Amino acid sequence: MAEQQRGSRGSRSGPGGSGKGDRRSGRDSGPQSDRRSGRGAGPQEGRRRPPRDNDWKRAKEDQGPRTGDQAQYDGPPLPEDITGKELDRSVQAQLKGLPEKLAARVARHLAAAGALIDDEPEVAYQHTLAARARASRLAVVREATGEAAYAAGHYAEALAELRAAKRMNGATDYLPIMADCHRALGQPEQALKLAKSPSVVNFAPEAKAEMTIVEAGARRDMGQLDAALRTLELAPLSSQNRSSWVVRLRYAYADILEAAGRDNDALEWFHRTHAIDSDQITDAAARAETLEKRLG
Repeated sequence: MAEQQRGSRGSRSGPGGSGKGDRRSGRDSGPQSDRRSGRGAGPQEGRRRPPRDNDWKRAKEDQGPRTGDQAQYDGPPLPEDITGKELDRSVQAQLKGLPEKLAARVARHLAAAGALIDDEPEVAYQHTLAARARASRLAVVREATGEAAYAAGHYAEALAELRAAKRMNGATDYLPIMADCHRALGQPEQALKLAKSPSVVNFAPEAKAEMTIVEAGARRDMGQLDAALRTLELAPLSSQNRSSWVVRLRYAYADILEAAGRDNDALEWFHRTHAIDSDQITDAAARAETLEKRLG
């Protein structure tokens, strides 16, 4: 399956901070470390003096470089213009069970991930990991982490996160992405199992189209080009709808037709794809031009 066909990336974006990221290791050492424990110690010698700013600075310097866990917890720098209010209200509602400051930090990381997922998917993924470090028991956070991992090409991680989200909320929206993760991991048989899930019948047209594309791709991975074409021929390829899911269905069909050696049919469907691809989400026009030159 061509890159234009892979999965339907989500862009949800969220958790605030208390705990590991705010700890300072100098709190129980430093000033009082010279305390004497003998019986004859005077009243002043055993008394802890209030910490000073320099004490915190020295303690922080003594910690050395951040560990991987600390860096993940902190996450990438948060853009100042990201407030967390950019999130969909349904996502914000799921964060309300958290303490206020924690919820605000999670929301900002999720919102940053949503803003960056198309252009900087790896940074978006790091933002979701920071959110997960603070609120791993929320399905919306695990879902966002899975979607960002998928966008960044971390397919095993994406699969694990989306499975966790599905266990938490029972949602089946993730199945097309999960199936495509199996494809990317060289497990087309597992992708086909998910494509045959009973819940797929009740999917909205866009999600159903995504699953059809992944199913056809899995068949292609297994060398079953005729089965891949039949899978797509059962989809609404000739729909008058000009939505992106129809564009993607047509492109997938043309791509597999070419792989099967049916160049004339592939040329027709690349043209039919380009005719409705007003947003140029595929390279159908270029593929058609290349085929025309080959066919003379």
